[in-house]
Amino acid sequence: MRYVEQLPYEIEEENHVTITMADGVRLSARIWRPVSSGREPVPAVVECIPYRKNDLTSTRDAIHHPYIAGHGYACVRVDLRGTGESEGVLLDEYLEQEQRDAEEVLAWVAAQPWCDGNTGMTGISWGAFAALQTAARRPESLKAIVIASFTDDRYADDMHYLGGAMLSDNLAEAGTMFAYATCPPDPEVVGERWRDMWRERLEAARPWVLEWLRHPHRDAYWQHASLSEDYTRLKCPVLASSGWADGYSNAVTRLLAGADVPRKGLIGPWSHKLPHLGEPGPAIGYLQEVVRWWDHWLKGIDNGAMDGPMLRAWMQESVPPSTSYEERPGRWVGEPSWPSPHVEEVVHPLRGSAIVTAEEAEPAAVPGRTRTVRSPLSVGQFAGKWASYNAPPDLPYDQREEDGGSLVYESEPLTERVEILGSPSVDLEVAASAPVAQVTARISDVAPDGRATRVTYGVLNLTHRESDEHPRPLEPGRRYRARITLNGVAQVFPPGHRIRLSLSTSYWPLVWPAPEPALLTVHGEGAALTLPVRPTDEPDGMPQTAFGEPEGCRPPPVTRLTEPEQAWNVSRSLVDYRSALDIVKDRGLQRYEENGIEVGLRACEKYTSVADDFSSPSGRSAWTMTFSRPGWDVRVETSTVLTADAEEFRVDATLDGYEDGRRVFSRTWNETVPRNLA
Repeated sequence: MRYVEQLPYEIEEENHVTITMADGVRLSARIWRPVSSGREPVPAVVECIPYRKNDLTSTRDAIHHPYIAGHGYACVRVDLRGTGESEGVLLDEYLEQEQRDAEEVLAWVAAQPWCDGNTGMTGISWGAFAALQTAARRPESLKAIVIASFTDDRYADDMHYLGGAMLSDNLAEAGTMFAYATCPPDPEVVGERWRDMWRERLEAARPWVLEWLRHPHRDAYWQHASLSEDYTRLKCPVLASSGWADGYSNAVTRLLAGADVPRKGLIGPWSHKLPHLGEPGPAIGYLQEVVRWWDHWLKGIDNGAMDGPMLRAWMQESVPPSTSYEERPGRWVGEPSWPSPHVEEVVHPLRGSAIVTAEEAEPAAVPGRTRTVRSPLSVGQFAGKWASYNAPPDLPYDQREEDGGSLVYESEPLTERVEILGSPSVDLEVAASAPVAQVTARISDVAPDGRATRVTYGVLNLTHRESDEHPRPLEPGRRYRARITLNGVAQVFPPGHRIRLSLSTSYWPLVWPAPEPALLTVHGEGAALTLPVRPTDEPDGMPQTAFGEPEGCRPPPVTRLTEPEQAWNVSRSLVDYRSALDIVKDRGLQRYEENGIEVGLRACEKYTSVADDFSSPSGRSAWTMTFSRPGWDVRVETSTVLTADAEEFRVDATLDGYEDGRRVFSRTWNETVPRNLA
């Protein structure tokens, strides 16, 4: 990244500004704005997230907020109610209270003497959710939003229930927020009342996974704040981005197709990162694009921000399997609209163990054949994370071991290059031996040497085959039609490679297993793989230089006091048949020189199972977070363990708070939740 030392506007910064809500709770904000804004008001850009503006996100914030401010904007970074130095408690994600707070923040910002009354909202992940959800409420001052790594569907396209099957990230994200929502405010900012504020957070805390488990179907809990329920609520322009390695790869195209507002989409090769910090690379000059968007929609400058393709996407070239990539080779392609007139849905029937063309599938050619599969629990150990963060390396590895426990269909070696852009799908006629069963479909790029790189995947809890709102158990042995929609992707399959489709009945630990093992019978009639093919002779639709070099402001110094630790270990015992995935994400101890806070963050996840005992899977998310400076030393430790039998989930959780090494708070939870077809 190129650090920009000179910007068009000289800026000033306020580290702690309080914004009082209607109920008296004061939120803490950090503001960067032009020095001249006191006499010449400017538009404002707001970001609302729960991740602590004074330390944990301060480095990231300092790269882009001063940059945007230096181009003539007031940037307002707000800690959500109950986080950082903001008062109150944070009880769950995306509650009605949070959105009311955001509306009040926007009204407060628009009324400030340094703001000209026009506002925008921005963010990645939670911040993007907040911006999209607030925009759907149509606050008067909000003129546009810029969002990254988001979803419009909280139930089926977030980290909760993919295809009606529960993701292990349901536990992992709950563990993350169990820790973040119980961290203390900084005494240097809020004074001696920090203990009372911390105690209030600790007393109110509860493992969020309990609430998420109680809603295994698409009900009012998930429909709240899901724009996909009604796109007409959105009235302001949107610049939306994500990455193919992210868990949120589908929302950009879905928003482009569903919304009726000025909109642009951008999808790179990235994991859960902002595009100017994108990993795997190439990162891009995203902040230049953002400034151009704000200039057009908040300042009314006719700068061509809406020119060019509606969607810009990175077409990924074939690569060998790896859990991490520094760069993904490829090129940018542009589409004038979405769905794109350039993408054709090509149906490939499945015959025997082959993926064939429609011509090859004529009745006289290769007859359909019934096949069966009951996958071992070990299928999924090389699946990687639902949403890659690229640290530790968390992308899927070589799929050959996974394919050993799967039903595999494969094309002949390709005679010409094939490019896909969009969401593949698989149509099946199946019967299961149990009332609850899953099927996971994976597409892999198979090189001539046999190495298999997963390109995309999808999951379906077959009880959700017709509805996420009203799932119905299967009648064992009865045949059902089912469609599995896979995650969107842009991918090249070179000549000489094969396209492989793999079907499995488990994908643990990425997906929590069904209550019991099920034998799945796949009937040959009507079985097909549909690929969204972009013809190779179609022009790219992009200028030769699509984006500028990544740039931003230089962040303040951070001193590393201890070394970080990262681990992603898969182990199997051939004595007791126990398998385990151990993940460690430890940032090490760091001192933020700007305010002297020393912060440590260590997160450990562990997923275990025994042989093919579907009652044996266990997941644990444990966090330790420390905050200190001379005269102040606190620590929060959380642990959430999730297990299940055929009838219910069990949650065993602990929360401990320490001051000066002495435990000052402790609580445990031991609760069960019915599975209800999950």
